[in-house]
Order: sequence, then structure tokens, then C-alpha cells
Amino acid sequence: MKWMGQGSFSKNSIRHKLVAGVLFIVLPLLGLLHYYNFYTVEIVHEQVGASNKNMMSLYMNQLDAGLDSVDQYILNLITSSYDIQLMNEPPTKDDFVLAMMRLNNKLDSDSQMYQTYVNSIFVYSPEQGSLAATLSQVGGNEFTAINRYIQQRLFQSFEDGNVPLNWFVKPIGEQYYLFRLQPMGKLWLGAWVNVQTLQQPLSLIDLGENGASLFLTDAGQPMTGYEYISARGITLQPLSNAAYTTGESDRYHVLTQASAKGNFGLSAVVADETVLQNLPYLNRIVVWITIIGVLLIPLYFLYLRKTVLTPLYKIIYAMKRIGEGSMGTRIEPFRTSDEFGAVNRHFNEMIEQIQELKISVYEEQLSKQKAELQHLQLQINPHFFMNTLNLIYSLALDKDYELIKEMTIRLVRHFRYMFRSNLTFVPLKEELEHVRNYLAIHELRFQQRFDCRIEAPDALQQAMVPPLIIQTFVENALKYASSIDNPLTLDVSVELDDSVTDPAMVIKVMDEGGGFNPELLARLNAGERIMDEQGEHIGAWNAWHRLRILYGERSSIRFANSSAGGARVVIRLPLDSH
Repeated sequence: MKWMGQGSFSKNSIRHKLVAGVLFIVLPLLGLLHYYNFYTVEIVHEQVGASNKNMMSLYMNQLDAGLDSVDQYILNLITSSYDIQLMNEPPTKDDFVLAMMRLNNKLDSDSQMYQTYVNSIFVYSPEQGSLAATLSQVGGNEFTAINRYIQQRLFQSFEDGNVPLNWFVKPIGEQYYLFRLQPMGKLWLGAWVNVQTLQQPLSLIDLGENGASLFLTDAGQPMTGYEYISARGITLQPLSNAAYTTGESDRYHVLTQASAKGNFGLSAVVADETVLQNLPYLNRIVVWITIIGVLLIPLYFLYLRKTVLTPLYKIIYAMKRIGEGSMGTRIEPFRTSDEFGAVNRHFNEMIEQIQELKISVYEEQLSKQKAELQHLQLQINPHFFMNTLNLIYSLALDKDYELIKEMTIRLVRHFRYMFRSNLTFVPLKEELEHVRNYLAIHELRFQQRFDCRIEAPDALQQAMVPPLIIQTFVENALKYASSIDNPLTLDVSVELDDSVTDPAMVIKVMDEGGGFNPELLARLNAGERIMDEQGEHIGAWNAWHRLRILYGERSSIRFANSSAGGARVVIRLPLDSH
């Protein structure tokens, strides 16, 4: 036997199992703690992102609605203004000037309703080189520069007639503008707004100290907040209404919302530290718990070694010395837990008692224990158990509840007897009832009747026999002498032989199968273990060995083939078991 020393390490050692058990518990807990931390961060990101997304969508919808109202005003002006129609005809110069003045006054009066969304609404005649426009919320120099841009450069971009149907972006100098153009005969009607004007209401949205809202082109070019973007190394992506993360040293979450009225959109940039401003405390707790947990693991292992492993190694060492023949070895008292102290005391007492036992008694007891162990190993046949459960399952599928109840009751009886069969002796009546129940289970399993006869005189019903001594050979008959084509024919009889000075019980188990082959018969009568192509068969040997322990030479088992064919087993047991 190989003993584990204190310096050795095996996967099957208790040290390995304790270490693995602690790590199996601690590491998943730490991992779960970190996962919970990351999960919390993701939830906060999602909630803050959803909140900012809703604010951007609300503002963008309002902005789109305002730009749409400007579109409607321009269309109404085209269809209802007499001056527009007059300027499209070849008027006299005086009529054109008067119409332009009236139109300019109308635009001034009407533009008050739209000054939130546009800086100017204009009407331009390329033939006359005249421009009627409103002035709102911009300085005079900017107004003049934009009007000059409209007259000199804007319409050159659309000489091919491919005029955008919606608002479009134009960079002028260092500023970005939104334009809307609508051709009407010889005239151009339109509106423009500096994007910085639209940016002002966004300053009311709180995105944190390092957050910002800004306008983007559809290609992701910022139209506002250039310094903010470049200073933080933020890379913006084309508009897609999807959130993403960017930034160099610090992380920023970017949410975008495209406009339905043009090739631009709105973006909210939120610093990760702003999103998680209430989580650093929790993060620090998680980090400290992890650090403390990692530091405590070695300390725990040291404590485990002192309180469990060292006392265990002392016991193992003492057992190793005793196994080597040093029966004088004892575990010296030392400071340890009460449980190990009790184990050490009882161990020393046990060794002292063993020394007092005679070798012959020890060997006989050891042999008996080995035989009993093999006997117990035969009590429950796993194939029998599994096949019976499969049968019950099949009956349940067929809803054959009566058969299920009968099978279940018989199995309960069978296993109740098996679990108590580690007793040394049982009445013959109980052993025979167990055999009948065992045969009935097989009849239910295979749905066929066996031709079985079991007889015993009333005078022997309460005689004591070793448990399972008959069932062992009935089981062999079922296994080797029964088939689908040839159902089992079995005869079990018990007789009293009082013709000798030592009265005995004679048990005969006979079948009509193929019988034993000569070689097997000789080995069985010699009490040898049987090994064939199906594996080891220890049932007969176990029964023979048990009888030797219980009765010595007073009992016997004889194997033979009957003259009519089939196997015959004759068991002789003394009525007096002492």
C-alpha cells in the first residue's frame, strides 16, 4: 500500500482536495463579484445612454419640426405671394423694385415666427442680382458675408439643376450653416441658419463636466465643439443612430441622432467618469475584497496545514510504520483540535488492543470480513436493478398501472430483504419467500411463466440458513439455463437428513438447462474462482467460502449434471449452526 508522505502531492490526496475545494469556492465568488461589477457598469451605461438618447431624440424632433415649418412657409410663399409671381414675369424695373420692397417687408414681419430655427429667409433673383432677406440673431457683418456668398457662390453648385430636396450643410469660413433652397421660375427662395444658433438650446442639457453636445455632418465631421473633440482625442464616426465608445486617455460614450430634414445630426458625448460617477466607491470595494481574498488564501492554507494536514500526516506516518511491522509505534500527544486528539487516543488504544489479539484470530476475522465484503458486493446486481427500472418506465409509458404496482411492491420486498441480508442467518421460510419473489420479478420482466417448484417441510421453515444461499444458485440458473426459446424449469427442494449423528438440511437446486461442462464442473467442486469470457463469476465461490467460515467442514456444496440433463447443486447445512 502506498502512503502519502508530507512532501508528496497527489491529485487524490486530501491536501489537493482541500486546496481545490477552497479555490473552487473562492475563485468563482471573486469572479462573480467582478462580473457583478462589470454588469453594473454595463447597466449604468445602458440607462444613461437611453436617457441621453431620449433627450437627443426629443430635441432633434423639435428641430426637425421647426425646419419643417420653415419649409411649409417657403412653399406657401411660392403659391400665395403676388409679388413672387410678378417678379417671375418680365416686369418693369420699377415694378420689380416695388415688388422686392414689399416682399422684403413681408419677410421681416413673418420671420419673427421662425427666428428660433433660422437666421434668415431670402428671395433671390439671379437675373436682377437682387436679394430680399430677413435679418435675425446674427451680426451685420455675418449677414452681409452670407448674402454675398449666396449671390456669388451658392448657386454655382447647382448649375446642373440638381438641387437638394432637404436642408444641406455648407462650411463658410470657420462656421457651418444649414441651407434650404427652393427654385421658383426665375427666382430662388430659401433660408439659412448658423449651426451655432441651433447649438444654444443644447447648453441646457447636462452631460457632466466633461460632456458635450454637438452637431455633426452625415460623414461624422463636427460642426460645433471642434476644440472639445480635438483636445480629448475623440474620433467620431459617420451618423448611424448607434452608440459607440472612443477616446485616447479617457473613454467617452458617443450617442448620435440623425435628422430627418437633412444631411446632419446631433451627437451627445458623455465621459465615462461622468456615467460612473457614483460607482468608484463600489469599484474600490470590489478591488479591496479581491486583494484581501487573494492575501487570505495563503494564510488560510497555512492555517489548514497546521490544524488539519499536520495532524493527519502524523496519523498516516504512524499507520505506515505499523504497516511496516513496527507495532510499538504510537502517536505522541501534541496540541491539536479535539477531534484529532480523540482520533489519536483511540488510534493508540486500538493498536494496543491489536497487539493483544492472537494472530490466528486476527487472520480468521480478516478472512471472514473479506468473504462478507464479497457477499455484500453481490447483493445488488446493477444490471438487474437498471433493467427493472427500465421495465417500470416502459410500463409507465404504456400506462399499465396495475403491473407497475405489482412490480414496485415486489421490488420493495426484494431490496428490503437484500438490505438486511448482511445478517449471519435468516429463517429458511424468509429465504424461500425471497426466492419466490425474485422469480416473480423475472416473470414480470420477461412476461413469461417459469416452471418452478419450491418445496420445504414445515419442520424446517424456521431453521436458520445463511441469507441468499439459495437465491445465488437460482440466479445462476436464470442466467445460464433460461432463454426466450427455453423458459426456465427449476426445482428447489429442502429435505431433512437425520440419518447421521449430525442432522443436516439438504437443499437441492436443479434446472433443465445445458448443465456444466466437465472442466467447469471440476473447478466448481474444487472451490475455485471462475473466470470465463464474460468476466469473473464469484457467486458460487462466495457461497462456498461463506459456508466454510460459518460451518467449517460440517457444510458442503456439490455441483453435478443430472442424468436427464441440466445442472444440479446440492447444499448440505448442519441444523446446529454453532
